[in-house]
Amino acid sequence: NVGRMVAGLDSFIACTPLGVMHMFKAYGIDLQGKDVCVVGASNIVGKPMANLLINANATVTTTHIYTKDLRSHTAKADIVIVGAGVPNLIREDMVKDGAIVIDIGINRLENGNIVGDVAFNEVAPKCSYITPVPGGVGPMTIAMLMQNTLKSAKQRNAI
Repeated sequence: NVGRMVAGLDSFIACTPLGVMHMFKAYGIDLQGKDVCVVGASNIVGKPMANLLINANATVTTTHIYTKDLRSHTAKADIVIVGAGVPNLIREDMVKDGAIVIDIGINRLENGNIVGDVAFNEVAPKCSYITPVPGGVGPMTIAMLMQNTLKSAKQRNAI
């Protein structure tokens, strides 16, 4: 499936990146030529996300928590997609005005609160679009799981 996805062929795609791509489509966001910074390079989110964006003709920079001067990459991006597993990693000074910010992170703080990888209240005023945590990308992940399940059943039963 990874090879087929990288080649842009029909395949089963990880649910979270697929959900993000559906969000872009639903909001009419054209990715062609956009500078996109993906923060997080996991096999289940970051890497597939980067490949899907490349297939959509975006210019992609993949970073992670060990990237030197992370801000220099995120601050110039039209779209920042974050799935690093670090609460409030992305702050207001790390995002340019009008950016689209997709927060895939989900973290439980010591006080029990659930937050994303983006400091939402700081960053939101600068954004043209931003996803909240919880309630942003998570429901899309579940919807794409259902889509992949249906697709698998159809293939298995030759429907």
